[in-house]
Amino acid sequence: MAASPSPRAMAPDTERVLIVDDSAVSRAVLARIIDASDRFAAVGAVPTASAALAFLERERVDVVLLDVEMPGMDGLTALPQLLAAGQGARIIVVSSLASDGAESSIRAMALGAADTLVKPPMGQRLAHFSDMLLEKLMRLSRRGPAAMPRATGAEPATPARSSAAPQDDTSPVAVPALGAFDIVTIGASTGGIHALSQLLRELPPSFRQPIVITQHLPGSFMPYFAAQIAVLGQRPCDVATDRMRVRPGRIIVAPGDAHVGAVSLGDGAAAVRLLTEPASSGCMPSIDPMLASFSDVYGARMVAVILSGMGRDGAEGVRNVRDAGGKVLVQDQASSVVWGMPGTVAQAGHADAILPPASIGRALAARRPS
Repeated sequence: MAASPSPRAMAPDTERVLIVDDSAVSRAVLARIIDASDRFAAVGAVPTASAALAFLERERVDVVLLDVEMPGMDGLTALPQLLAAGQGARIIVVSSLASDGAESSIRAMALGAADTLVKPPMGQRLAHFSDMLLEKLMRLSRRGPAAMPRATGAEPATPARSSAAPQDDTSPVAVPALGAFDIVTIGASTGGIHALSQLLRELPPSFRQPIVITQHLPGSFMPYFAAQIAVLGQRPCDVATDRMRVRPGRIIVAPGDAHVGAVSLGDGAAAVRLLTEPASSGCMPSIDPMLASFSDVYGARMVAVILSGMGRDGAEGVRNVRDAGGKVLVQDQASSVVWGMPGTVAQAGHADAILPPASIGRALAARRPS
C-alpha cells in the first residue's frame, strides 16, 4: 500500500490510521483490517520511521501502528519523535516483540505508547489478531469505545482524550505545599508508565515514604513492570504479596490478579492485604479498593495520585481519601495520553492540585517534615 490517503470515501468522523512497518505484507494486512471497519481508515502506510515522520509533517492522523524492528531508526527509538510529530496521535506498537511482559512492550509503554499488540506469526489465522487490533483502536477512539465485551483487567469506557501529545515537563510549575505524609498511593492506566517515569525521576534518594502503585497491566507484565519501576524510581520495587510489610524507601506494585490493600499492624506500621472482590470499575487490579483500604489505615497522612488513564477507576477511592483528610494530586490534561481517570477526579472538584507528572514528583519531594 502506498503512503497515500485511503481510496474509499471517509465520513467526517472516521479516524485516520498511519501504518509504519517494513513488511509490505504486514502493511497490506493491517490496512485491510482497518479499512474493513466503519470507524477507521488507513490513510498511509510506510516502511520506515523516517518516512512516518515525513508523512506526519503533511498529514494529521489519530493513531499510528508502529513496528519495532525496521531498517534505519527502530520503532522504539523513533517513538518519542513520532509522539511529538503526531500532535496528539496515539501510538500502538504492533510487533512480534510486543508480547505481554516483553522488554519491548514495557519500554514502549514507558516511552509513551498507548498500547501494544503482538504480531502473529506468518500463516497463523488472523481472526483473533483482527479482533484484538480493532478492540484496542476502539478503546483509544476519540468517539469512545463501541459497546463490546470487556475482558478482565480491561479498562472501562468513557475516555476523555487529551488534545495534545504527552509532553515532558520542563517548564517551571508552582507546586503545592503538601505538609507531612507517610505514604504515597498512585493509580495509572493508559499512558501511565510514561507519566510514572517522569514523576519518579523527581524523587531524590532521600525520599523515604513508601509508594504503592496500581497500574492497569496484565499479570504477565508485573515482574517486568516492577523491575522497570525499580530502575526509574532508584529504589527497590516488589510485586505485592499478601502480608508483605509496607517499608520505607520501597515501592510496591499491585499484582495482575488482585487489588492491593492495607492492614494496620499498630504503631504506624502496615502490611499488604490482597483483595479479590470485584471492583465497581471492572478492573483487576483496581485503584478504588487500594485508595479506600489505604485511607482507612493512613487517614490524613496519605497522598493519592491519579495519572493518565481511560475511564473512571479511582474516582470512588479518591472520595475515601478526601473524607479521611488525605491529599489528592492528578495529572493535567495536556500531559495525559488519556485524561479519563484524572479528568473525572478533577472535574468532580476532588483534586488538591492538577499538575504534570514531574511537578507532582517535585511536590512530593518538597514535603514538609513531620
